[in-house]
Amino acid sequence: MSREQLINSAVATALEVVDNVEPDQLGAPTPCPDWNVRQLVNHLLFWGPSLAGAARKEPVPPPAESEADVDLTTGDWAAALATGLKSTAAAWSEPEAWTGTTSVGSPQQLPATMIGAMVLGETVVHTWDLARATGQSPTWDRELLEFVHADLVETAAMGREMGLYGPEVPVPSDAPLIDRVLGLTGRTP
Repeated sequence: MSREQLINSAVATALEVVDNVEPDQLGAPTPCPDWNVRQLVNHLLFWGPSLAGAARKEPVPPPAESEADVDLTTGDWAAALATGLKSTAAAWSEPEAWTGTTSVGSPQQLPATMIGAMVLGETVVHTWDLARATGQSPTWDRELLEFVHADLVETAAMGREMGLYGPEVPVPSDAPLIDRVLGLTGRTP
């Protein structure tokens, strides 16, 4: 499976999880220590347009409001999140998305391959966060997890330096691949 196809696999799993979140679960804690389900959904809605824009090489700054200001009271949040995830998948499914340089929410240009891998990793990890918080047990394609794991082996230390991940959680080398991905991002599987 090509990296352009991997995003569709990641988003398909994310859509299944989003579809099974109940409105009364929005206050549930997530594995992200500072977020409940509502705040995680806000984060995904807030950054989604920037991630899709990065694939198109069209910088889309995040909205002026903070993540906490995204309105989930209408009940349409699940449809909005699904639309955003599909938009990100469509954008990163194009081979051109993975070429050259691009940016996410800032003027700093980075290799598109780095940003695309980050998008894949964030999709998998935040899907797991959402699933864990709402009592779901999703599965992912092995090729997707292999790609994300290989990328995190190379980039997780930088992510920790930037404050994106907590300290690495030791996970046995023979643990399931998703557990090894999570450990690299500071999550306890």
